[in-house]
Amino acid sequence: MNTLKTVFLMTLIMVLLLFVGSLVGGRSGLMIAFLFAIIMNFSAYWFSDKVVLAIYRAKQVTQETAPRLYSIVERLSQNADLPMPKVYLIDDQTPNAFATGRSPYHAAVAATTGIINTLSEEELSGVLGHELAHVKHRDILTGTIAATFVGTITFIAQMAGWALMFGGRGDKRDDEGGFGSLFLLILAPIAATLLQLAVSRSREYAADAAGAQIAHNPLALASALEKVSQANQIKPVDNASPATAHMFIVNPLKGGGITKLFSTHPPIEKRINRLRAMAADRI
Repeated sequence: MNTLKTVFLMTLIMVLLLFVGSLVGGRSGLMIAFLFAIIMNFSAYWFSDKVVLAIYRAKQVTQETAPRLYSIVERLSQNADLPMPKVYLIDDQTPNAFATGRSPYHAAVAATTGIINTLSEEELSGVLGHELAHVKHRDILTGTIAATFVGTITFIAQMAGWALMFGGRGDKRDDEGGFGSLFLLILAPIAATLLQLAVSRSREYAADAAGAQIAHNPLALASALEKVSQANQIKPVDNASPATAHMFIVNPLKGGGITKLFSTHPPIEKRINRLRAMAADRI
């Protein structure tokens, strides 16, 4: 299923870029957009994980440089019957974590210094189990490419805004270009948000359940989610952006009121209640 989602996203990137190229530059714009789409899809598949890690200035660690984090990931990887992923540390006091990569054999798990300092051993195991569940379910490539796609949509919307603001006026072609730019400016952010919702929400519930099984402690993960969520409402993760928000275990951006309806993650209360029910069923 995630393979189909990935193919769909990469196809969507190409279709969107071809549409914009045709709208802006006609036949020549279409050809340029086609070449750009091929390059972008290739880059998204092979390098998008490295881009995301670079955005958050994540540094790869080893058993010697981060023994606690590395040991937990190693133990949980064995529990989940997964190859040992690369482990990264993000120098940020706000607790959060995410996984990325293109397959279980080319995966990376990244955690902030804040989550290591804030959570107990069992709570941290629950969080890392959740991230390894994303690796096991092959969510990571879909989520990483979705981040690339959302970033592309955001860039296109910004370009449409500039075109609308400074584009020429007067003839029919200019009017058509203006309507096209307005269309992109309004609908592109909505499309990006809906895409993130479709990619992210259901997989978070599945990763919570599988992560609790990998770490053997649903209540510890529930406690971790509560702590991490509260901390991110006080101070968002540095460099966090809407394009990559869906990759984290908890939304790294502040949000309240109506914005919760469009959050990339399910309500934290529902996730916690599901984990508590899961623990009660095990008794």
